[in-house]
Parts: sequence; C-alpha cells; structure tokens
Amino acid sequence: MTLSPDLIRTLTPLPVLVPMLAAAITLIGGRRPRFQRAVTMSALVIGLVVACLLLYLTDRDGISTLQVGGWDSPIGITLVVDQLSAVMLVVSSIVLLAVMGFAVGQGIHDGTERQPVSIFLPTYLALTAGISNAFLAGDLFNLYVGFEVLLAASFVLLTLGASADRVRAGVSYVMVSMVSSLIFLVGIALAYGATGTLNLAQMATRLDGIPVGTRTAVFGVLLVAFGIKAAVFPLSTWLPDSYPTAPAPVTAVFAGLLTKVGVYAIIRAHTLLFPQGELDNVLMICGLLTMLVGIFGAIAQSDIKRLLSFTLVSHIGYMVFGIALSTQQGLSGAIYYVAHHIIVQTALFLVVGLIERQAGSSSLRRLGGLAAASPVLALVFLVPALNLAGIPPFSGFIGKVALLQAGVAHPSALSWVLVAGGTVTSLLTLYVVARVWTKAFWRSRADAPEGDLADVSPSALIDESEEDIAFDDRADVGRMPALMLIPTIGVVAVGLALTVFAGQFIAITDRAAADLRDRSIYIDAVLGPGYAEQAAATGGTR
Repeated sequence: MTLSPDLIRTLTPLPVLVPMLAAAITLIGGRRPRFQRAVTMSALVIGLVVACLLLYLTDRDGISTLQVGGWDSPIGITLVVDQLSAVMLVVSSIVLLAVMGFAVGQGIHDGTERQPVSIFLPTYLALTAGISNAFLAGDLFNLYVGFEVLLAASFVLLTLGASADRVRAGVSYVMVSMVSSLIFLVGIALAYGATGTLNLAQMATRLDGIPVGTRTAVFGVLLVAFGIKAAVFPLSTWLPDSYPTAPAPVTAVFAGLLTKVGVYAIIRAHTLLFPQGELDNVLMICGLLTMLVGIFGAIAQSDIKRLLSFTLVSHIGYMVFGIALSTQQGLSGAIYYVAHHIIVQTALFLVVGLIERQAGSSSLRRLGGLAAASPVLALVFLVPALNLAGIPPFSGFIGKVALLQAGVAHPSALSWVLVAGGTVTSLLTLYVVARVWTKAFWRSRADAPEGDLADVSPSALIDESEEDIAFDDRADVGRMPALMLIPTIGVVAVGLALTVFAGQFIAITDRAAADLRDRSIYIDAVLGPGYAEQAAATGGTR
C-alpha cells in the first residue's frame, strides 16, 4: 500500500516514453522488418499493461500527478492520472495493440514491398505517444502538443501509398487540422491572458473570478477547436471524406480513437474549467444535430467505409449529449459510451478491411453472398453491428439507456428533445447496419448491380490504377489470413466484455464522473491539499 504513490508516479510517464523510445528504435532498424515488428508489439503490450495498472491504482487510491523535470506545479509540466484518463488509456491501448496486430498480419500475408512499412511502424508509435500525452496532459499547452503530435503522425499514416485519393484526403485533413490548431492556439492565448496560467488546475480556480462574458468567450473558442477534432456538427464535414481513403488499419485506429481525443478534451474543459454550464444548451443542440445529420448521411451511402464514417459522426452526438447534461449520471453515461464506441467502431472498420481483403471492394453495389462465402466473417460483422445499433443486451444498448435515463432525469425540455433524437438515431442506425447486412452478406452476389466486378488482388487496393476483373477470377476469395482475423475477433470480444462486465465498468465510470464533478479533487491533487478551498475564499485570485 505504501508503495502505491511512488509506483503510480513511476508508471505515469511510460505511456508516452515507451512508444516514443520504440519509435526511435524502429526508425533506426528500418531495414529489419521482423525487428521492427517485435519492438512495436512489445511497446504496445507494455503500454497496455501500464494502462491497466494505472486504472487499478487510480480507482483504488485516487488521482495522482507527476511534475516533469522536478519543476513544482504550476510552473512545470504536470502529468495527471485520474479515472477518466486511465480509462481512456486502457481502451486506447487495447485498440492500438489490436490494430497493429491486424496491420502486421496484413503485411506478412500480402507482402510489404509496395508500402513504406519502415515508416508506418515508427509513425504509428508516435501516434500512440501523442494520444497518451493528450490524455495525461495537466496543462493546456501540453494538451496542444499532444494534438500536434497526432496531426503530424496521422498525416503520414493517412497518405501511405501516396495514391491521388489519399494525398487529396490527407491535404484536406491537414488543412482542417491546422485551422483547428490555430483556433486552439487562440484559445490558449485568451485563457492565458485571462488567467495568467496554462496549468489546468490553477486556471480552473482563476476562471471563477473573471467576468462571465470573458469566460464564455474563452470556452467558446476552445469548444470550436475541440469540436473540429471531435467531429461535432457543424464542424464534422471533413471526416467522411478523409478516413475512408486510408489503409484499413489506419482507418480503424483513426475512426476508433482520434475523434475521442477531441471528446476527451471537451469533457476535461467542461468539467474542470467551465462547469458553470453557460454553453450547455448550445452543446445540446450541436449534439442533436450531430446525431441526426450523421445518421441521415449514413443512409445515403453505398460504400461501407463512408457509411461507417457517417455513423461515427452520428454517435459522437450521444457523447456530447451526456456532457451537456452537466450531471454525474450524464457524464458517467458519456464516458461509458466513449469506451463502447471506440471498441465497436474499431471492430467494424477492421471487419471492412477483411471484406476488402476477401471481396476486393467495400461498395454495396458489388458485394453479396458474404454470409455463405464466410460465415465467420458474417458473425464477426454482425456482433459489433448490432452493438452499434444498440440492440439488447449489448453495450451499445446499455450506454444509450444510461444516457437516455440521464436525459429524462434532467430538468430541461431540450433534454427531452435529445432523448427523442437519440431514440430516432438508434433506430436509424439499426436500419443502416441491417441494409449492409442484407446487401453485402445476405443477398446473392449475382443480384448486386456490379457483383461481377472486384479488384485484381489485395495489393490492388493500394494502387487504384488496376483494372477491374471478374470476381470469380480471384484465386484467394473466401480466405482470410488468421493474423488479420484474430485481432478483429479480439476487439469484438472486448466489446462483448463491456456487456458482460457492464456493472463493474459502469461503477468505475460513476466514480470517475463523481470525481470530475468535484473539481477540488483534481485541483488539490495538482496544487496541494486545501488549494481549491483557499482559492474559493479569495475569489480565485491565487
């Protein structure tokens, strides 16, 4: 017991340091693919173990902080681990490890000579470090650094293969991300100008003493920056055009994780810096529109990747809904739904990668008969699809019920509108995934409008210049590499675990939400016991 504080402080920087060190090692060993893969997988396994330990220790002993370089808070860089950041680290570590396993299996089976794999692995590790840094950041500028590491790494991953579509999507993605980063910098400048600090804990105490209009303006600027990264409507139009063009593993990790980093930033800013709720109605309206616009966009799609990209946008609305309620119940439901959606969305995009690997396309106009051709693939798609739609007893149903109950309990007419919108969105999500099932898996391929066409080979998915040929001429139809299938099944199993152990996990999210609602726990952990009370007594001038 006495070793817990020292142990957790030792573990705290490892989610950032281990992948960064591994990235440097893999970059040096670029001509040795097996060595690169071994280092990468080892680093991700270590990251998962460390994240699980951090979650256990923070849930048992409470929040912990680390002052990097020995500088006392609030001057130095502070890394903070609470239940929220620990949950995000665990879920992201699971996804990052599974997707890397899928990518390694794909590379081993299809060959790596046509892709810059020596760059992919270190870049992927840098992305991992950026995600972890964002979750652990205890000051606003360090959070910005985490986002910028994500931006640099994600641009490289998004444009792997350098096809015209990928470069075009990458340029669009970078332009939008740079605008978001610029707005974030403006928000940082405004926050510093208003409070004289970038430390989140100290900023939280000083924001209470500034005029409401100034505080709302700062929050509004930060919300725009985070809303772009989280793909909240009307700042979400960039996502469906960016993610579907990337390789399957990249699309899976982007869809599962990157938008959730933005959602995490909104949760942290809303609960710690701006808990007064001045913009809650705006958030509710944005959440409702995000749900509906996203799912209506999904209905109009004929490509599974684009369809899932729109459902990704749509279900961000549920998370924003929970945050905007400003209640412990709503916040707990939002955290649970974030974890659920990371797992399920990643699983679905990995399944699409298997569909492309097997059938040569993700277009519903070309697909059919997949259930007969591969019952395993059909099952691996069906489980997360029903989970996404919120069919009982899956975790999607549990998360939505938690959010809808929180909405019903909220004393606002607007919350009832969101309850109705959430219900409609869930039903339309079921319609969308049922359409994919009936067209891609259930009907005969002969009934598909372009069912006789497919790409030449898995490598043709990298080079769009290949001509289409008859699907029946593919020699490898119906074969799924085990090294790609096993990680996909693993992610689906984690989604099922969120259902089986929902009670235990919701207990964690409840405790996380309670601590987030009580800002003094975070403030005192960073700045010292009693700091929050003293700051309140002096009007936030400390």
